[in-house]
Amino acid sequence: MTMLDRRGLLTGAAVAAALAPMGEALAQSFPLPQGFVRFPIWPGKAPGSEHVTVKEVETLRRPDSGPDDGVFAHIVTPTLTLLRPAKPNGAAIMLIPGGGYSRVAIGHEGYSIARRFAEAGYVCFVLLYRLPADGWAAGAEAPLQDAQRALRLVRSLAGKEKFDANRVGVIGFSAGGHLAAWLTSRTPVESYKPVDAADREPIKAAVAAYMYPVIQMEGPFVHKGSRTQLLGENPSPERMRAYSLDQDVSAQTPPVFLAHAIDDPAVPVDNSIAMLAALRAQKIPTECHLFENGGHGFGITAQAQSAAPWPDLFLAFAKRHGV
Repeated sequence: MTMLDRRGLLTGAAVAAALAPMGEALAQSFPLPQGFVRFPIWPGKAPGSEHVTVKEVETLRRPDSGPDDGVFAHIVTPTLTLLRPAKPNGAAIMLIPGGGYSRVAIGHEGYSIARRFAEAGYVCFVLLYRLPADGWAAGAEAPLQDAQRALRLVRSLAGKEKFDANRVGVIGFSAGGHLAAWLTSRTPVESYKPVDAADREPIKAAVAAYMYPVIQMEGPFVHKGSRTQLLGENPSPERMRAYSLDQDVSAQTPPVFLAHAIDDPAVPVDNSIAMLAALRAQKIPTECHLFENGGHGFGITAQAQSAAPWPDLFLAFAKRHGV
C-alpha cells in the first residue's frame, strides 16, 4: 500500500484522494472489517498537537469481544471510516461513538451501527475523534474541532460518494451524544482555522440523533466520568453550565431524535428529558423514546429488548424529515 499524499487534501477535488488505501500512517491494532475504508480528517497533524505526547492505542472493548469490537484511546490521528451501501438512497449518516471522553468505542457504536444503516441505503461515516485530556492546545474543544471538520468533509464528499450534502444525518452515542449535540444544537462557532476547500462547507446536518446522551455537566444527573475528562476535576459553575447542552439550544437546530433506557445506570435518563425540554422550548421537531430497559450503551445488541426497534424508529423519523 502507498502512503497517503497529505497535500492531496488541500483542494476540494483532492479530498477524495483521502479514500485511497492507507499505509503506515494509520497503523492499527486490528484490521478494518471488510468493506470499510479509513482516512484521516486533517491534512498533516491535528491542530494544537505541539505538546501532545500520548500514543494512540486500540484494544478490545471487553475481554470476550471479537476483533470488530475495538476501542481507541489517546487518539492522535482523527479519522473517518467509510462504509458504502449496496443500494444507495442518496443520503449519508455520520456516527459518533461514545466512551466517556476517555476512549472511543468504534466497533460497538461505529461498525455495527454503520452496517445497519448501510443496509437501509445510507453512506455511513464513523468518526474517531481526539480526547480532551490528552494535551491538545484546544483542550475541551479538541473533539468539537474534529466533529466540525468531519461533518464538513462528509458534505464535501457528497459528489464523489453520490449522496446529497443536504441529506446528512448525525448520530451520537453517550459521550458521543454530547459531541453530536454540541455539533448540531448550538449556533456553529468556528473552532479551528480553515485548512482547505472542504472548510468552505457549512457546519450543518439535516437531522440528528442523541442516543443515551451525556447532556448535562451540572446538577445531580451528571455522568461524572465524562465531565472530568472534558473539564477536569473541579470545573467552575460557569464552565459546567457552558458545556451543558440543554443550555443555549439554537433555533436552527435540525430535527432531533432522542432515545434512552429508563434503567440506564451510567447516564441518567434525565439527560434526555432535559434536552427534550430545551428542544421543545425552541420548537425544534423532536421525537423522544424512553425505553423500559436496555441499560447504558445498548447500541443494537440483544440486551436492549425494549430498545431494540430504535433503528427502525430513527429511520422513519429521518425519512419524514427528508433524510
